[in-house]
Amino acid sequence: MCCDLKRRFLLLYATQKGQAKAIAEEIWQQAGAHGFDADMHCMSEVDKYNLETEKDPVVIVISTTGTGDPPDTARKFVKKIQDRTLPPDHFTHLQYGLLGLGDSEYTFFCNGGKTVDRRLQELGAKHFCDTGLADDCVGLELVVDPWINGLWLALKEAFLMQKQKEDMSGGVSSSLSASHQAVNELNLSSEVQSLKLEDEGVGSSEVLSQKLVDISLVASTRDTKPSLVHSVPPLSESALNIPALPPEYIEVQFQDTHGENPHLASLTSEGTTFEVPVTKAVHLTTEDAIKTALLLELDIADTVFDYQPGDAFCVICPNNGSEVEELLCILGLAEKTEYFVSVEVKQDTKKKGATRPQHIPERSTLKFILTWCLEIRAIPKKAFLRALAECTSDAGEKRRLQELCSRQGASDYTQFIRESHVCLLDLLHAFPSCKPSLNLLIEHLPKLQARSYSVSSSNLYHPGRLHFIFNIVEFPACPARRVSRKGVCTGWLAELVAPLLAPSKTVLDAKGGSAPIAKISIFPRSNNAFHLPADPSVPFIMVGPGTGISPFIGFLQHRQKLREEHTTWEFGETWLFFGCRHQDRDYFFKEELASFVENGTLTHLKVCFSRDCSTAEVAPPKYVQDVLRLYAKDVARILLKERGYFYVCG
Repeated sequence: MCCDLKRRFLLLYATQKGQAKAIAEEIWQQAGAHGFDADMHCMSEVDKYNLETEKDPVVIVISTTGTGDPPDTARKFVKKIQDRTLPPDHFTHLQYGLLGLGDSEYTFFCNGGKTVDRRLQELGAKHFCDTGLADDCVGLELVVDPWINGLWLALKEAFLMQKQKEDMSGGVSSSLSASHQAVNELNLSSEVQSLKLEDEGVGSSEVLSQKLVDISLVASTRDTKPSLVHSVPPLSESALNIPALPPEYIEVQFQDTHGENPHLASLTSEGTTFEVPVTKAVHLTTEDAIKTALLLELDIADTVFDYQPGDAFCVICPNNGSEVEELLCILGLAEKTEYFVSVEVKQDTKKKGATRPQHIPERSTLKFILTWCLEIRAIPKKAFLRALAECTSDAGEKRRLQELCSRQGASDYTQFIRESHVCLLDLLHAFPSCKPSLNLLIEHLPKLQARSYSVSSSNLYHPGRLHFIFNIVEFPACPARRVSRKGVCTGWLAELVAPLLAPSKTVLDAKGGSAPIAKISIFPRSNNAFHLPADPSVPFIMVGPGTGISPFIGFLQHRQKLREEHTTWEFGETWLFFGCRHQDRDYFFKEELASFVENGTLTHLKVCFSRDCSTAEVAPPKYVQDVLRLYAKDVARILLKERGYFYVCG
C-alpha cells in the first residue's frame, strides 16, 4: 500500500452450517497482513452496516441451502434488496466482490450467491473482482483458496482507482490498467483443470499470514504410495504454505454432576418441535438388494403438526453412542462423561466478535454435547487440521497434518480426507500423538444438523399419520478409515426401529418388561413450491428414481382421496417415471402403484430397471431419462401446450 494506514472494507457473510462464516473469518485473519482492515458482520446483523451509504468495497461470502435458497441468515437481506420499488441506480455507488458456496449435485448450484449477485447488479452495483462459485462436491478449497489470493490484488486496485478518482477527473493510468488486466486474468472457474495452485502463482501476491514450514523427513523406502498418514515426493520434500493458526476463543470448565440436560427442542431455532412415536416400520427392499430401504410411520394424531404432500420435515438425531464413548476414551475424558460443562468465551481471545456457539448449551453434560450438539462425523476443514497439528507431539505426524492442510497438499486432502469421509475419530486413530483439548473440538466441530426427509403420505389418506422412507446410508471401510459406518441418522433410525422390523420377537428392557415405544423428535421444514397444482385439472409429470419416489406416493394418495370425495371435478392426467436397480429387489410400492393405475389415479406408470438383464431383441431403457426420451412428445405436449407441472425428486 502507498501508506501505513490500513484501508477498511466491509466483509459480510451468510451461512447455514458455518462454512461461509469460517471462510469469512479466514479472510478477516489474512486481511491485516495485506494492509487491510476487514469490518466483518453476519448479513443478518442489519443494524451493524448500511449498504445504502457504504463507500468502501464490500466482500460477500454466502452459501446456499435447501433447493437453491439463500441461508436463513440472509433472508431479510435478500427480501430487502428484492423490493421491486428500488430504482436501478440504488447501488451505483457500491463496489463489491462475491464468493458463493454450493454443491453441483443439486440443481440450483450456488443459487444463494447468484441471487444476491444478480440483484446487486440490477441495482447498479459494480464488481471490483470476479465472482467466485465454489463447489462442495469437488472441494470448496479449489475455488476458495485462489479466490482469496486474488482478492488482495483486486482490493488494492479498487482503492487505487478510488484514490485516482479523488485526485483527478481524468482516465485511469497505464499502471492501473495493467493491474486491472492482471486481476481479470485470474480465472475463478469451478472447473478443476483451470485452477493452478503451483508455487510460482503465489509470487507477486504472497499470502503473508501463512507460515512457511520446511521440515524434511526421510520416509521409509517401502512406502511408495501416499496415504492418509504418509506422503511421497515432491510433497514430502516441499516447503509448505499452511493456513494461519486460528485463535482459540472457547474456555471450558467442568462442574458438579447435579442438574438436567436441556430438552431437545432447545437445540433448534426452527419453531415447534414434536416428540412422536414410531408406530410402524417396513422393509421396502429384499435382503439381497444393494441398498436397504425402510418405511417408517409416525403417530402425529396428538400433535398440531400439519403437512401437505410434498412437504419435508427434519429429524433431530444423535451421534452414534459407541463413537461418542470411543472419542471420550481417546480424549482421556471417559471418567467425566456425566460432568456438567460450562462453555464461555475466553476473555483474552484474539478472535474478532467471538461468541459462544449457539448450538452449545450454556450448561449440559459432556456426553450430551458430544451426542446431540457436535457433528463428530464432520469431514475436518483445513483450519481444523491446522489446529490439530499444533496438538501433535510426533514430528512426522505433525508434518503430515500440515501437509494435508497446505496449499501444496490440496490433492492429498481431497483424496484422503474429503473423498474418504474421514472424521475426527479416524484422524485421532491415524495420528495417535494428536491430543486435542475439548475447547478445540467445540471451536471447530460444526453443529450436528437435523436430517431432512420428504413426507411420503397424505393426511387425507392416513389421518394422524406421517410416513417417510430412506435408504440406510453405508460407508464401507477403506485404507483411510479402518471401520465401516452407517449414516448418522439412518443408522440410528434403523437401530431404533429394529424391534418393529422383527415383530415375532418380543423385545424386553433391562427389567424384563416390554421395551418402550420408540419416539423421535421432529419439526416441519418450510416449503412453498413442491406441492400439487392448485387446479386439479392441470396435468403433471413426476420423476422419482429410487427413494425419490417418496413425495409422489403422498401426491397420489392425496389425488385418490380428492377423486373419491369430488366426483364432479375434472382431474388432469398424471405420469410417474420410476427407476430402480432390480424389479424383484427394490421396486418400491409396487402393489400400491398398480392400484393407483387400476383406479385411474395414476394415468401413466413408466418403470425401468438399471441392473436387470434382458433377453429382448431391443434392450429396454435402463434409466428414467431414457424413458423420458421415449415419451418426449407427451412431455412436450403436457409442458408446452397444456401448461403442466414437472416434478423431480432424487
